[in-house]
Amino acid sequence: MSQSFDMSQLKLGIFHGPHHDKMADPQVLLERDFRLMEHLDRLGYDEAWIGEHHSGGFEMIAAPELFIAAAAERTRHIRFGTGVKSLPYHNPLIAADTMAQLDHQLRGRAIFGVGPGALASDAQMMGIQPAQQRPRLEEALAAVVPLLQGETVTLKTDWFDLQDARLGLGCYTKPMIEMAVTSVRSPAGVVQAGRYGLGLLTLGGINDDALSKYAQNWAIYEAECARHGHIPDRSKFRITTFVHLAETREKAFEDVQWGLEKWIDYSHDVVSAGHMVERGLDDPAKFIAENQRAIIGTPDDAVAEIQRVWDGVGGFGGLLMFGMDWAPPAATWRSFELMAEYVRPRLTGANQARQGSYDFAKANQDDNRIKVRGAIQTATEKFETESGEAVIRRAEFGDK
Repeated sequence: MSQSFDMSQLKLGIFHGPHHDKMADPQVLLERDFRLMEHLDRLGYDEAWIGEHHSGGFEMIAAPELFIAAAAERTRHIRFGTGVKSLPYHNPLIAADTMAQLDHQLRGRAIFGVGPGALASDAQMMGIQPAQQRPRLEEALAAVVPLLQGETVTLKTDWFDLQDARLGLGCYTKPMIEMAVTSVRSPAGVVQAGRYGLGLLTLGGINDDALSKYAQNWAIYEAECARHGHIPDRSKFRITTFVHLAETREKAFEDVQWGLEKWIDYSHDVVSAGHMVERGLDDPAKFIAENQRAIIGTPDDAVAEIQRVWDGVGGFGGLLMFGMDWAPPAATWRSFELMAEYVRPRLTGANQARQGSYDFAKANQDDNRIKVRGAIQTATEKFETESGEAVIRRAEFGDK
C-alpha cells in the first residue's frame, strides 16, 4: 500500500512545453523562458519540467537538456525535469548517458521524465509509426533504467543494439537519477512506472471523469509496484493542469483573451491527442472553466479546485501548471506569483504557526493592554518620583 501522505508536502511547479505564439521572435521567447525560470526560483517553486518537440512551431524546445543546463546556471533551488524526453527517438545509451551528465551538472536537481512522444508529426519525420511509440518506450526503459543503476546491458531490438553497454560517468544521485513516466488515461505509462518503481506524471484534464480514471490508474500503479517489489510513493505522483489567476475573476478571464484562441488553433492543427475545446465558441475561457478543464479565476477558486482534484485522486505529490501563453507575459507572471503567495500556503498549511500566533495575541489582547497601561503608569510614576528627588538634591547641593 501507499505510504501516508498529506497536502503539507505538496510541490508546486510548471510543465513548460512551452506554448508560444509562432509569430513571436524565438530569441525573445527563449530569453523570456529563462527569466521565467529565474522568477519561479525566486518564488520558491519546486520544479520546472521542460518539453521536447520537433515540429508544430508552438512548443519550440527541441533539446530540453540544453535548456535545463542553461537555466540551472541562472537559478539556485528549483529542480528541472525533462517534460518529457521522448525515448523512442533516442538510442537508450545516449539518452541515459546524457541525463547522468546532467544529473552531475545540476548536482541532483535534475529529474528524468520520459514518454513515448506527444506529436505524431515528430515521429513521422523519423519514420516512426504511432503504434510503435509505446512499445519502443517499453523497450527503451528496459535498457535505460539498468544503465542508470550502473548495470551493464546487452539488449537488441529492431531499432537499437546495445552490446555490453554501460555509462561512462554514472549518476550523481544515488542509486540513480529520479525518473518519472508520463500517463494520460491509458494504463501503458502507469504499468511501466510501476514496473520500475518510477514516478508517475499525469497529463490530461481535471474534470471529474478524468480524476476517476487517474484514481483507477493509481490503483494499477500500486499493483504493479507490489508485483515488482517497489513501494508506491505519492510524493512522486504529479498532476498537470491549466491555471491562470488574477486578483478578480473578471481580470483573469480578460487576461486569457490575449492568446487563448491561438492556443486553441494549435490544439486542433498540431496536437495529436486532440483538443479540449471547439473552435468558434463565443466565450471559450468560460467554457473551459465551467467544464473543469482549466482553473481560471482567483486564488480562492484555485484552492477550491485543487482541493477537488486532490480528493478526486486520493492525493498527489506535485501540481504542475502548464506554461502556455494564454495571457500577456506580465499577467502570466502575476498568476504564478498569486499561486505562490496565496494558494500554496493555504494548501500546505504554511501559515498555521503564524495564524496561531496571531490568534493567541488576539485572544489575550485585552489583558495585555491592561498590563501595558499598568507598566506605562508605573514607569511614569517612577520617573516623576525620581525627577522630584533630583530637583530636591540640586536645591540642597547646588547645580553642579
